[in-house]
Amino acid sequence: MRTTQEKEVYKQKLETLNCCVIIPTYNNEQTIAQVITDVLAYATHVIVVNDGATDNTTEILKTFENKVDLISYSPNCGKGIALRTGIKRAQEKNFRYAITIDSDGQHFADDIPVFIDKIEEQPDTLIIGARNLNQENMPKKNTFGNKFSNFWFRFQTGINLPDTQSGFRLYPVALMKKARYFTSKYEFEIEVMVKAAWRGIPVIPVSINVFYAEGDKRVTHFRPGKDFTRISILNTYLTILTLLWYKPIRLVKGLSRQNIKAFLQKHFLDANESVMRKSSGVAFGVFMGIVPIWGYQFVSALILAHFMKLNKAIVGLAAQISVPPMIPFLVYGSLKTGQLVLGKNIHESIFNSGIHSVSAIWENMKVHLFEYIIGSMVFAVAMAILFGLITYIVLKIIGKKVLVNVEEGTSL
Repeated sequence: MRTTQEKEVYKQKLETLNCCVIIPTYNNEQTIAQVITDVLAYATHVIVVNDGATDNTTEILKTFENKVDLISYSPNCGKGIALRTGIKRAQEKNFRYAITIDSDGQHFADDIPVFIDKIEEQPDTLIIGARNLNQENMPKKNTFGNKFSNFWFRFQTGINLPDTQSGFRLYPVALMKKARYFTSKYEFEIEVMVKAAWRGIPVIPVSINVFYAEGDKRVTHFRPGKDFTRISILNTYLTILTLLWYKPIRLVKGLSRQNIKAFLQKHFLDANESVMRKSSGVAFGVFMGIVPIWGYQFVSALILAHFMKLNKAIVGLAAQISVPPMIPFLVYGSLKTGQLVLGKNIHESIFNSGIHSVSAIWENMKVHLFEYIIGSMVFAVAMAILFGLITYIVLKIIGKKVLVNVEEGTSL
């Protein structure tokens, strides 16, 4: 428990940092008054979002109208909408940061200084309050759901967090003004983290305390079946975007003359690995990048490369042939190959739509799905052989030059 003097010090720090606190609430009549009172001890600017409460919450909030910025609407729209509404208000008021805290009493306002201390050390970061998931009364389903969410967040962003489902956070809202979101329930807290990471905003954890009431005393609006399904659908969508957009873009942005040279020397000019093995890696990667398993090509390629004992770096690089700018050409090539192999005439409209019109190609492809699948497999094999052969010839030539240079004592 912090002293009144300590609370005043941190209240001033929030002012200096231009930070507000957002409290979303829905049917929390038992806890909302205490949560707001505790938060007001640390913050002058508090935004409370009444997400269509149907219990006595609305009446309780009226007693705080002169102390908080109250936003009310009906009917209930979900936690995601409440958070988005609060964040939008904070941005309209030109706050740099906003701390969000749940209104069910599980979080302690006394942990607000933890976020302030961390943001002073690392400005413009998104800070997630990490709960102790092994403490007493922690619901088992929460532990499983959090581990599930942590895994996918790490895959989608490369960032390892111990608690991706905590509602106690500090958002750098000034940096999030151009972001667009589409989720409305609990899954928003995952979407906003992933998109922040993709925009280059650091995402870091801090340890916080948490209180879970026993049994029926705890009020939660999380619906395990429906909300877990929504989270799973969101993760599927974000994973597909990760494979088709985020990872390729990050790969391209990370390219430089130095690291390209280092990669080629390490994986393609390595004398300890045969030219045939390297060429096979390229061929297999190209094959996996073209086969019609969109969204899972890269991961599948790496898994199979491991079991086939191929160079995973080479396979992964070659599989990037399916990056978004190449997709129209790969689809066109697969459809044309399917036409040639099966001897069937594909409607001229497929090609009249133009290879840059991805939506038109996909719409027409529904009618010719069989031709596309057959064609893509044959096309994948043909391109794999072509790229594998080119790689083999090039590496054979380069290998001879390297050998000559070594004998002459010069560099390539």
